[in-house]
Amino acid sequence: MRETNKVISVQEACKKITSGMTIMLGGFGGVGNPPTIICEMLAAELKNLTVICNDAGFPDIGVGRLVTDKRVVRLIASHIGSNPNAGKQMTNGELEIEFSPQGTLAERIRAGGSGLGGILTDIGIGNDFVENGKQTVEVNGRRYLVETALTAEVSLVYAKKADTYGNLVYDTSARNTNPLVATAGNLTIAEAEEIVEAGELHPEEIVTPGAFVDYVVKSEGVNWTWAWERK
Repeated sequence: MRETNKVISVQEACKKITSGMTIMLGGFGGVGNPPTIICEMLAAELKNLTVICNDAGFPDIGVGRLVTDKRVVRLIASHIGSNPNAGKQMTNGELEIEFSPQGTLAERIRAGGSGLGGILTDIGIGNDFVENGKQTVEVNGRRYLVETALTAEVSLVYAKKADTYGNLVYDTSARNTNPLVATAGNLTIAEAEEIVEAGELHPEEIVTPGAFVDYVVKSEGVNWTWAWERK
């Protein structure tokens, strides 16, 4: 039976993440990344991670900190241009990167969360870099790429507000990919700025139902110095 109170400490949450895991994070350019969880991951010296995220963040912001500190060995993202460290590591052979067009990436995550095997898209047809040996099929006379669904061992999301059962409310554009990511992990941990009792959130404002969320962590905000002091 699922726990009705899913609130745990960030330290407890990060014990459920181990080196070598595949991790999926919500966020766009660092906005919507879970900062407290990322700080604890740095402090716990987790490494050899495969990360699925919209982008590589910025060098000192969000998921970019994991990349900068070389905790990530494989990244599936739509772009890395905002984090030059990712580009350097890719060039040096330290970081393997799978690029996926942004809309395609979002749909692959949605497919993973929906239990589908993949999606069909014509984005990249005729582009050798995008096709790159992928399977193609023809539907009604049109050729499509088969893009596989994406899932992760652990999904990490960030919310404006959560209740103790894990129902989530997001803050405007910080919502971005978080609702999709929340559905696509074998285990989903949500970091929330505010946590209230179950029943206090208005049903109409809930975006991610608590059925998708395994644990909730109280956010301590962005404090990268804290991460380094704890190492």
